[in-house]
Amino acid sequence: MNLFKASFVALACGALISCATQSTLNTGPRDASAYISQYQAALRSQIISDVRYELDFQLTGEAEFSATSKVTFQLSEIPKQLSLDLNKAQIKRFIINGTAVYPNYNGAYISLNTRLLTSGENTVEVQFTRPHSTNGEGLHRFKDPVDGKVYLYSHFEPAAAQQMFAVFDQPDIKANYQITVTAPKDWQVISTMRESQITPAGAYNRWTFPDTPKLSPYNFSMHAGPYHMWQDNSGRYPMRLFARESVANQVTPQDWFNYTKQGLTFFDNYFGIPYPFKKYDQILVPDFLYGAMENAGAVTFAEDHFLYKAAMTADQKQSLAGVIMHEMAHQWFGDLVTMKWWNGLWLNESFASFMGTLATQEATEFTNAWRTFYAKGKQRAYEQDSLVTTHPIEVPVATTQNAFDNIDAITYQKGASTLKQLRHLLGDMVFRRGVSNYLKQYSYQNAELDDFINSLGKAAGRDLSAWTQEWLYSAGVNTIKAEYRCEGNRISDFSLIQLPASAELPTLREQKVQVALFTQGRFDLRHDVTVPVTYKGERTEVKQLIGERCPDLVYPNFDDWGFVKVELDDKSFNTAKQQLSNVSDPLLRSMLWQSLWDSVREGKLSLDQYLSTVFVNAPAETDYTIVGQIIDSMLRSKQYLAQIAPIQQNYAENAIKGLSQMSLRKAMESKGDNDFQRIWFDAYVSLASDRDSLRHLAQLVDGETKIKGLTLDQDLRWAIITQLNRYDFPNAQQRLTKEAAKDNSDSGEKAALAAQVIRPEAAAKRRWLSKVHQDSLPFSKQRIIMENLYPAEQKLLSAATAEERLASLRDMDKKGPVFMRNYAHNLIPTDCNYTSIAALDKVLDSQTGLSNLTRRNLLETRQIEQRCVLIKNKMTQ
Repeated sequence: MNLFKASFVALACGALISCATQSTLNTGPRDASAYISQYQAALRSQIISDVRYELDFQLTGEAEFSATSKVTFQLSEIPKQLSLDLNKAQIKRFIINGTAVYPNYNGAYISLNTRLLTSGENTVEVQFTRPHSTNGEGLHRFKDPVDGKVYLYSHFEPAAAQQMFAVFDQPDIKANYQITVTAPKDWQVISTMRESQITPAGAYNRWTFPDTPKLSPYNFSMHAGPYHMWQDNSGRYPMRLFARESVANQVTPQDWFNYTKQGLTFFDNYFGIPYPFKKYDQILVPDFLYGAMENAGAVTFAEDHFLYKAAMTADQKQSLAGVIMHEMAHQWFGDLVTMKWWNGLWLNESFASFMGTLATQEATEFTNAWRTFYAKGKQRAYEQDSLVTTHPIEVPVATTQNAFDNIDAITYQKGASTLKQLRHLLGDMVFRRGVSNYLKQYSYQNAELDDFINSLGKAAGRDLSAWTQEWLYSAGVNTIKAEYRCEGNRISDFSLIQLPASAELPTLREQKVQVALFTQGRFDLRHDVTVPVTYKGERTEVKQLIGERCPDLVYPNFDDWGFVKVELDDKSFNTAKQQLSNVSDPLLRSMLWQSLWDSVREGKLSLDQYLSTVFVNAPAETDYTIVGQIIDSMLRSKQYLAQIAPIQQNYAENAIKGLSQMSLRKAMESKGDNDFQRIWFDAYVSLASDRDSLRHLAQLVDGETKIKGLTLDQDLRWAIITQLNRYDFPNAQQRLTKEAAKDNSDSGEKAALAAQVIRPEAAAKRRWLSKVHQDSLPFSKQRIIMENLYPAEQKLLSAATAEERLASLRDMDKKGPVFMRNYAHNLIPTDCNYTSIAALDKVLDSQTGLSNLTRRNLLETRQIEQRCVLIKNKMTQ
């Protein structure tokens, strides 16, 4: 890299005082990649302290930015090797302790010349340019197709701060950040702190920000662009909300500010620690990789999850409130106190998921938040924990490349469920006191799992080491069932039986649940008694229930205290099928619906039997959360029916048509109730595949007919057009072209792409796949292609490129975890048969060089295929 003149040669060691104190400590060598191992990171953090970054950015809106990073730090001793992370930059000037030198730089990190370092304070200054990122990491650049305006935002988790400035990019080297930003005059600049000064500089403004508190690199952020801004100073802390100008009319700022203010009050009181970052900014950003990110004082949200072209439904509002609360909980648990290494990331996410749900339930109008958690997130955790790739909640993380290998429903929802269970076990006040003490003790520091558990154990006055081993270091989900006998219509013996996850995962756990008994009345299912039970081991006697009336239904996890699968006894299972509509308690009704669906997935109940229950009971369901749960099972059923169709063509087609017509009828009957009408109509659109339903959708989008009370906003129009193209309905392509001409927004461009990709055209499918394989489009568009290329019913089109996709896995794997997560989830071929399973077996046996992430996806896909075959076989018996 010939960037420096020959005179900038490193000085000889003899000229430096520090040479005499050179240590034998070796923090490397690294492997020339941007990733660092836990071992190397631990060595680096042993000798580095008191880090401060002075960052100066020059932003023009063009494809490249310029910056200077000045890093000041203390060295306890001088190692043989020491690296400073900086990814894919063009270094213009490099100075160590006042001496300009030629950098030893490999494009991923700078190997510092340790002969120029000294014990004590050191300063490294790097002046560089770098292209903006376009994959959602680092300093991402987005150009709005509507008005041509450019927007920037940063995203650094797990280790992408190095894509924006020179940094020791690991969570346990916390630092203070002071930034200065030169940006166009019409731009806003947002960071952890509120700016202290804005100085005009020709066509630009120069923004100066004060020092931040100590933060891990991934918690710091900087965002810039001509964002529209809303402000609210009615609460204890000043609040701002930002979004692109072209989508500002889709934002309801008062909802954001209301939930934010409610959350800040709740968490201040719950933790007993004031919000630590002085102001609370929230920024809606495009092309975001995840739902949201907890940057200290400047939280980013994926705008496509939170922009609506019509009034928000209750479900959408609850989702907004829940995500705001989740990210807010991180400001204390994750930002104020941060894990030392990425093996502790689960605790951040589990705690935020738990606290976010608790805050939503107790601080907002959504008092059903825990029921929603059960129906959605917790079911994903049960499913993930039942796969062959299940893992303990706490797992080792070898390098920053592996930080997200196990970020899944076990990390989030199982962890949250485990914390909820621990709260029941210890009691709310004890749990709360332990959390508060932990946050106070480790404020602005890094901590480990033992620190958190010890704090809770001290508050409870008990040793939690056995609990920790059972719950956090052992994988799998247990099952409980009631075993009882009755004499003279009274219970004579009652026990809870706990089953291990499998022979390979034999752990039996201690937890506290509630056992509820019900008897069948004339018009309802009567709730007779509930008792709390702390069970452990294989069998736990419940003597409190001896003498109670013999029940028609026993539910051994009433109110969902425990993280455990429930196996209903035969009598209870039959009661559940027959009496669903007579169960008055909505959470119990939700859990019984789930038991029936689980029985389908486990091959105990045939899909057609389950759908018979749906046709009888779903139309009468009045609880919004349960309706959403049932509709989710209907959509999954459609996918299974599409796979079964060749064997039972008539039943599959009639069942799908029946589900779509039931959804349409419910949407029409729900006039005047926007929430129910919208959820049922969305289901109708997704289920429509027969010619009559598709013709009706075409008439709706063409304006030839209407549904009373329903407005076809732009989102719904695109959903219908995508469905019409999915099944190649006559003139669907022309409708797509016409709609795209009317909607030139970013969301419109992406919707049009999805509708084009999903069309069942073999030659076009190959062209789209080629664009993914060759990286010829921005990642945001590649992701849309992957998600829409092969829907379940397009089996023959998928089979045509199946071998090519499997053969390409090794090359795709080299594109990194962000790309591969999407590719593997969407494009590993499936066909719900033994041939497909054998093809996956062959890849697993032959392609041994694949990453852990890709192998995991292959294993999970194979198991999902096996489940599909099981459901198919049960249907055809």
